[in-house]
Parts: sequence; C-alpha cells; structure tokens
Amino acid sequence: MPTRSTIMDTNSFRAEHADALDDVTRELTAKREALLGASYRLFYRNPVHVVRGQGAYLWDASGRKYLDVYNNVPSVGHAHPAVVAAVSAQMATLNTHTRYLHGSVLAYAEDLLSTLPGELDQIMFMCTGSEANDLAIRVARAYTGGTGIILTSEAYHGNTELTSAHSPALGSSQPLDPAARLVSPPDGYRADWAADGSVGQWFAARVQEQIDAMREQGVPFAGLLIDSVFSSDGVFTGEPGMLAPAFDVVHRNGGVVIADEVQPGFARTGDAFWGFGRHGVVPDIVTMGKPMGAGMPISGMAAKREVLEAFSLKVPYFNTFGGNPVSIAAAQAVLDTIRGEALQERARTVGAELRASLTALADRFDVIGDVRGAGQFTGLELVTSRSTKQPATALALDVIEGMRERGVLTSVAGPSGNILKLRPTLAFQSGDIDWLMESLTDALVQALETRP
Repeated sequence: MPTRSTIMDTNSFRAEHADALDDVTRELTAKREALLGASYRLFYRNPVHVVRGQGAYLWDASGRKYLDVYNNVPSVGHAHPAVVAAVSAQMATLNTHTRYLHGSVLAYAEDLLSTLPGELDQIMFMCTGSEANDLAIRVARAYTGGTGIILTSEAYHGNTELTSAHSPALGSSQPLDPAARLVSPPDGYRADWAADGSVGQWFAARVQEQIDAMREQGVPFAGLLIDSVFSSDGVFTGEPGMLAPAFDVVHRNGGVVIADEVQPGFARTGDAFWGFGRHGVVPDIVTMGKPMGAGMPISGMAAKREVLEAFSLKVPYFNTFGGNPVSIAAAQAVLDTIRGEALQERARTVGAELRASLTALADRFDVIGDVRGAGQFTGLELVTSRSTKQPATALALDVIEGMRERGVLTSVAGPSGNILKLRPTLAFQSGDIDWLMESLTDALVQALETRP
C-alpha cells in the first residue's frame, strides 16, 4: 500500500474535517477542490483564509492577526517595502525574457556570487527551486558520467519529474529514480552514532555504504544531494563541521555535492549566509529558490566552473523568464535588506533566544524530547517517552492545531510528523517569542489534558 507524503499529507485538511467548518470556509474548500483538483493540499483541519501579510504577521479574511512561524518563502518578511518598491519600479519599466542583455541581471549575479566560496564562480537563473535542483542533477551527471544520486530518507527537492523522483518525502506513490539511493540523516538525537566517533562520521559512513552498494550493482556514482539543515527529515542542523566527513567521502569517490539551499540559505541559519557555510565545506553545486526573491519566481544554481562546463558546452540551456528583470529586482532588494537590516545576526541571536525558551519549557513538559536548530530554523521533537523516544505524532498534530487556534502558524516535519518545524520569516524578532511560547504552552496543556 502506498505511503502518504510526509510533507504533503501529515498536517493537511481532509474531507472528514469539512463538517466542522463554518459555511464560508466549507464552501471555499469545496470550490478549491472542484476547480484545482484533489492533488492540492491545505494546511490544518480548519484551513486559514489569509488575505494580507506584513513582516512576521498574516491576517485572515475576518481581520484576525496571526504570527507566521513557518513561511520561509517571503524571507525578509511579508510585503517588505523595499521588495515591493523594487518590483513595482522594474515592472513599470521593463520585464522581458533572458535572451536580451540586461545590466541588473549581471550586477546581481556578481553580488550573489560574492556571498559564495570563490570556487563557485558561475550561476544560472531559473524560476523555482524545483527547476534549480532538476538542472543540478543533470549537471552532476554530465560532469561525473554517473547517474547515482544519494539522498536522505525524507528529503524533498522539488516537483518536476526528475526532482520528484529524488524526493522520498513525497511518498511511495511517487517512484524513486532507479539510480537513487537513500541514507538516514545525521540525526544526533536518535541515531546510534557513538561507535563512529561523531554523528558527522556516522553519516559519512552511511554515504560510503551506498556508494559501495552502487558500485556492486553497476550504478556509476554521480553525487550527494542534501539540504544542509535536513528540514524535511526533521531539522538536523548539527554542530558546525558535521558535514565535512561526508563531503570528503563524496569527493574521494569521484562524485559531486549538491547543496540544496532553498530552505537553509540566505542568512537563515545565522552562523553563516549559507547553511553549508556552518560546516566549513565547499559544495560543487549550490541551488536556491524563491526565498531569494521573497516569493517572486526566481531561483538559481551556482557551480564550480569546471563542473558546469561539462554540461554547458554541450547543452544550450534556456529558461524563458528565469532571472527576468523584475524577479532580479526583488532578489537584489532581498540581498540589500539582509545586509542593511543585519538579518543574519538577528537570525543568530533571536533563534538562540527562542531555543533557550523552548529548552526551559522542556523542564515542564517531558513530552519535549529534543530542541535543536540554528538561526531562524528550529526543530522541536515531541515524544511519548524520553526513554524510548517514541514519536508523539498525534500529540504533535493536536499541538499545531491548538497553536493555529491561538494565532500561531507552523507545521511538522520528519518521517513520523512529530517534530514541530519552527521556521519564521527573518522579520521574526525577540518580541514575538512570548506570543509563540504562550501559544505553544497552552496548546500542549490542552492536548495533554484531552489525550486518552
């Protein structure tokens, strides 16, 4: 029987929830399915009808205000004035496809590359993270001559045919690429890694095992594709340097590392501008998505020149509006805002402050098994018992529903859906922590009181 998608189905509205909705929401959800089809998913048993956003907040159709602790796409905050102004000005001037010269595209490319290690010296633009990862897999295969890509067991890397086949989080109804192989993420909370010396060495050993298995099966190895915070796997940011052993294994075996920075990039982890930067490593390819333009349709793939040449000298690549002037204007405004408002430092300090509050809360609730994260990316793992670490899936779902009713929006991650994924916009500040903590505390109390 096909498994459900951990990222699509765990915290989703289902038909059996319809009877509990008010008349307007029930009508909208029914109309949405009739017009858009059944594949689309909505968050929450009682879906939120949002109509406006500003900074770290959203408002629904009734005027109720919410704290957004999940939406990373409007990275610098909903409707940031600098992004709005840049997009409006450029849209009023010109927007056209990318086979014409345009100075702002080149200026942004130089600016963005300056944030990356010097070895990554070329970049191509697309519209979505899915397209960026799709191209990255093609480039990796062209450079190495291999086909085998190693992924973590609950990874999500996109929804094109190629990237869906490299996204096990979509569930077993979506077949994996025949050359793809899975490894467990570097889970410092659950993995039995002590014999290997560190969780990073444990993870590297798992990667080597899959490379060896590929070799035995006649599958030529191409590379490792990872999200450096393992967000869909359950948020495993790890200690700085954790990923270095795995990078070494990949390179010793002739493969390339693709760092999917759609979620951890652009200052989110606080310690570094890029998620991989926390680990002192240099990927061969870096992909990025819509957070780079605060939600505008723009993405990118940066690569080492020699890696990209194997593809680009043979294949003429064209993405009609990938890196169009309007989306580039948004992306430049995001870069300028991250620097001008010191959002990387805010992510570092405010994220640490939040996790300190969560750790203190764990003294009160023994269902909180682990608190982990970096910057504005936090995982809160709920368990039925700290000794067994049994996932508290039903409790986690009740908690996020309770938080939604108290005006705080977030979701879950991990194979069991028991890890709260706290990933606010970079507009989230210290003053927002009290609202989040009060909502979480009350939701935990209510959920525990009503459990059988």
